[in-house]
Amino acid sequence: MDDVRDAPPAVEPAPLARRRLERLAAAGCVGPRPLITDDLDRAAARTPDKVAVVDPSRGQEAVLTYGELRRRVDALAAGLWRAGVRPGEVVPFQLPNWWEFVALQLALVRLGAVSCPLMPIFRQRELSFVLGQTGARLLVVPDRFRKTDHAALAADVLPGLPRLERVYVVAGQAGPAAVPDRGPFRPFAELLEGGPGAPVPPPEPDAITQLLYTSGTTGEPKGVLHTHRTLLEALDRQVRHFGLGPDDVVFVPSPVAHQTGFLYGFWLAVHLGATAVYQDVWSGELAWELMDRWGVRFVQAATPFLADLVAEAARRGRGPRSLRLFVATGASVPRSLAHQAQGQLRAVVAGAWGTTESGLVTAGAPGDPPEKTWQTDGRLLPDMGMRVVDEAGRDLPPGREGRFLVRTPGMFVGYLGHPEWYERAFVDEDWLDTGDVAVVDADGYMRILGRTKDIINRGGEKIPVAEIESLLHEHPAVQEVALVAMPDPRFGERACAFVVCRPGAHLTLAEVQRYLEARGTAKQYWPERVELVPALPRTPSGKVQKYLLREQIAAILAAEAAQAVGEGR
Repeated sequence: MDDVRDAPPAVEPAPLARRRLERLAAAGCVGPRPLITDDLDRAAARTPDKVAVVDPSRGQEAVLTYGELRRRVDALAAGLWRAGVRPGEVVPFQLPNWWEFVALQLALVRLGAVSCPLMPIFRQRELSFVLGQTGARLLVVPDRFRKTDHAALAADVLPGLPRLERVYVVAGQAGPAAVPDRGPFRPFAELLEGGPGAPVPPPEPDAITQLLYTSGTTGEPKGVLHTHRTLLEALDRQVRHFGLGPDDVVFVPSPVAHQTGFLYGFWLAVHLGATAVYQDVWSGELAWELMDRWGVRFVQAATPFLADLVAEAARRGRGPRSLRLFVATGASVPRSLAHQAQGQLRAVVAGAWGTTESGLVTAGAPGDPPEKTWQTDGRLLPDMGMRVVDEAGRDLPPGREGRFLVRTPGMFVGYLGHPEWYERAFVDEDWLDTGDVAVVDADGYMRILGRTKDIINRGGEKIPVAEIESLLHEHPAVQEVALVAMPDPRFGERACAFVVCRPGAHLTLAEVQRYLEARGTAKQYWPERVELVPALPRTPSGKVQKYLLREQIAAILAAEAAQAVGEGR
């Protein structure tokens, strides 16, 4: 990713998205829509003393009521206005799950600015790309988070970003922020220091409000654009599907700079007027304690979070006392883990599927048959559509696997600077081609089988990747597993299993193949190589980055071939 030095692209809906909105308006389907700040104001007026935010980070637990949260949001909006932020301006910020993220995001909505949350794992390369592409004038970072000096990181990229005028620094520990004594750096606390309110009218529902870069499983980030309307349309469907309300205390362990934590954690809680409990650095032990102490009822997070919470519940002899529903996203829930979760947590564990672009589209729910809630990725949320099609685009009947297309009222409206990417992503203008392979059963429950690029084609025989992974996950030595294609001169591709073993365990290829044979699996589907690794590469949302594993095994095979040639074999 090179620095982007030309004028930044316009932050506006793609032509296809505008055409879609015009069709909906002509049909009378589009009208006024409240904003997330309307939900904040309503909660602050009705229940000003209700806890809105629990932030246990940085060695002390910050607790903000809805009344206090609104006061800080208004102060920040005024401070940002004084700093020159105006409606439509992109403001990137690289903050963990701290109360400052929540208040800053809501303040940007107040101003009609476009928020651009950045994952704390971003370093010089990613930061330079995003700040360059957006042409940002203002950036907000922590002074330190975990082992990274983010203020120093911002200082490193400044020379290549002539448009960047100010960097506000949030204190990573108790006390004032460690602000570099040079250039554009300012303490974040300055933005909270009084002054008149921001003299701006509320933004329009169809104005862009969020620019979120996908962490990606392909290595190429895309700047996904959402409006106030698309985000709240997605939220409304989730609330109806799960039967959520203001008493459902929400736990937010997923990074709020990722759509799972942002929309289905932070925004969901404000939308409901509910309490949100945040966790900035994952720990199953701390998660259990926070959830139990604050009476958490709902959490949506990736499958690895579920696995660690189940392990902690097993160690303590029970799950958190009030947990009602755990929605597992980002990766399928292995059957063995789902069984353990049902027993240890005494809560509904529901599989779900969604993307940064579409929001949540399918999910299990309380009241569904237990085997459907976690053996599938769920059924459609209200007012959404899905199709499974063959390579020619023809709809397939239930039980047949194919390309997975979705339609949703919460659909994103563009990729920043790339309307052509947006056009290519859709079929018949309304249907997003997700890039996933799926099957829908006769009852309308969907199951993702893998990415189209993750399919392993062994001499014309397509290996059911998700099914083999699920079987291997039940092996007593396996903690995590990912099946990927490795190049083969005879068959084109063969299957390689990357395995993370449980502590003290070991696994060989012969053991894997004997295990699958005992489970009645066709020999053609067996992995033909096993690589033991300490961990699988994952995106922050929990998705395994299989492209990295494919690159890794291809490099290993190439090195082995070169060595064999050198040895004359």
